[in-house]
Amino acid sequence: MVAKILITRKLPGSAIDNLAQKYEIDLWQEKERMPHDEIKKRITDKDALICLLSDKIDKEIIDSAKNLKIIANYAVGYDNIDVEYATKRGIYVTNTPDVLTDATAELAWALVLSVARRIREADMFLRSGKFNGWEPDLFLGKEVTGSSIGVIGTGRIGRSFMKKGMGFDIKWCYYSRSRKPDIEKEFNATYLSPKDMFSKCDFVSLHVPLTKDTYHLIGREHFERSSGRVILINTSRGAVVDEKEMIKALYNGNLRGAGLDVFEREPYIPEELLKLNNVVLLPHIGSATQKTREKMAEMACRNVDIALSGNIPPNLVNRELGLK
Repeated sequence: MVAKILITRKLPGSAIDNLAQKYEIDLWQEKERMPHDEIKKRITDKDALICLLSDKIDKEIIDSAKNLKIIANYAVGYDNIDVEYATKRGIYVTNTPDVLTDATAELAWALVLSVARRIREADMFLRSGKFNGWEPDLFLGKEVTGSSIGVIGTGRIGRSFMKKGMGFDIKWCYYSRSRKPDIEKEFNATYLSPKDMFSKCDFVSLHVPLTKDTYHLIGREHFERSSGRVILINTSRGAVVDEKEMIKALYNGNLRGAGLDVFEREPYIPEELLKLNNVVLLPHIGSATQKTREKMAEMACRNVDIALSGNIPPNLVNRELGLK
């Protein structure tokens, strides 16, 4: 019997077409997100699921999937999946690490420069016909070269972000769950707590996954230390930051600005954020290059193919299943 795969959105490239040569594919063709109830209905007889970060794969859906062997997330993060319950059910959960490292790190730098040099404001000013020639104090911004940047999370993406900034003569600070002598040596970086970063750095860039430990990792007590100096960059997950407290800090001047690719309740964006001029807001496009998104699709499909062939998929999140 041919195995059946549910895919919640059409993906870039030809990976799905290649998968369709071996398996029966049920592909959601609509532009809008596949509704939770629709996933629940279609998953009942499926052997594999390829889903997006925006798809909430909870206990209800997992219980509806009687034959499910693997949930392949089309993302490096997997906080949208109840991994603990999937593990209890013996279902593999995989992600797509490594391939989006450079693209996300590049976007973080795009946000640093855009907020620091007030690119969005200047672009809108020119397009509205207000530009009447060069002026000495027109859109004065914050110089990036020689500044101090705190990096919270020094995994693949955080490290890539640091490497890409070497030409800016940055004074690096970092935070991770434990000190990393290799980071300190390679970047001449200083280990600081997140609170101290907001007291001492010009920019703070977030590169941690969303877990129970990192939920609202950054909040009011951090912003109060900023004193109008810090520009916050977030390309990780929106809920790593207490969004309400961040908005307050942007309005009262404790934060100088913010560059955000992620939000706490995506796709909802608070109206207060939309009104601010000192923020750059992007629709979660950290990995959005053609090359990266095609590679992510290839990886997700490969994970499924290997699992359905009776083997352990390479990008296993619940690694304890790989030990059995």
